[in-house]
Amino acid sequence: MTLRLSRRTLLAAAALPAPALAQGAYPTRPIRLVVPFAAGGGTDIVARIYAQKMTELLGQPMVVENRAGAGGNLGIENIVRSAPDGYSLVLSSNGPVAVNRHLFKDMNFDPSKDLAPVSLTFRIEQALVVNPSLPVNSVQEFIALAKQRELTWGSGGTGSSLHLAGELFKLRAGVNLVHVPYRGGAPAMNDLVAGNINAMFDSLPSLVPQLRGGRIKGLAICAAQRHPLVPELPTMQEAGVPNYVAGTWGAVFAPAGTPEPIIARLAAATKEALTHEPTKAALARAGGDALYSTPAELSETLQREIALWGQVVREANITVG
Repeated sequence: MTLRLSRRTLLAAAALPAPALAQGAYPTRPIRLVVPFAAGGGTDIVARIYAQKMTELLGQPMVVENRAGAGGNLGIENIVRSAPDGYSLVLSSNGPVAVNRHLFKDMNFDPSKDLAPVSLTFRIEQALVVNPSLPVNSVQEFIALAKQRELTWGSGGTGSSLHLAGELFKLRAGVNLVHVPYRGGAPAMNDLVAGNINAMFDSLPSLVPQLRGGRIKGLAICAAQRHPLVPELPTMQEAGVPNYVAGTWGAVFAPAGTPEPIIARLAAATKEALTHEPTKAALARAGGDALYSTPAELSETLQREIALWGQVVREANITVG
């Protein structure tokens, strides 16, 4: 039997957009992976490790493109305005997608509506550390001292993840601490070691060398579970601070409207990439723990984090622009 297609059918097929015809073959050309921060930072390093393995798995180059500015907003907006065809993605930390909407008065996108979740990719844990001269050896002793006299704590800048970790601690522990913002985490750590501030919330990759050298004292990790890098540190909840978890996580998103088969292909490849032992080891050397999820799990994580940090920003009255 010979199948004959009418001229109308052929014309209708020709009029379909390319992604609709080519989903089964995706990808057929290079994929752009935007990082909404400058080259050389933690998220950028993770993105390049991730892109290298994804290039191998997808059979097409995944090219990292840095678009920094406005706390990550410029890079996210670039993706929001890109074609939803699977060839423009963003790997962002939680700040631009879960926190910035509460910090910036004017944003031209809504991450909940304008981005399609693909997968989580990494997590970097944080911990509460103090200067060794501070007469405390536990979180409860730190809280008690903070209720007796003024204590200072530093962060890498107003609105940063380390700042928000401290504000969340203040809310959960019921204490008042004086925030001292710095232009980056390194200057804050230098002042903590020098004794110019009393405490700091910092990421494990930055604080572990100082901790091992005895230049700072660790009180608790901000994660839900103890971490192998600092197994001696209790979690905040173990230390008596209920409902406290903070940290930096990263995830891959596509523009809203990207076809579901493409999202599924990317999510499956991401899982394979992040369970690949050499890739996990490379991320660990960069200071992050490999972490993957389904698109639905990432969506739930995003909504939960948007609600959490919205409460923190409102109650602490934080604004940056």
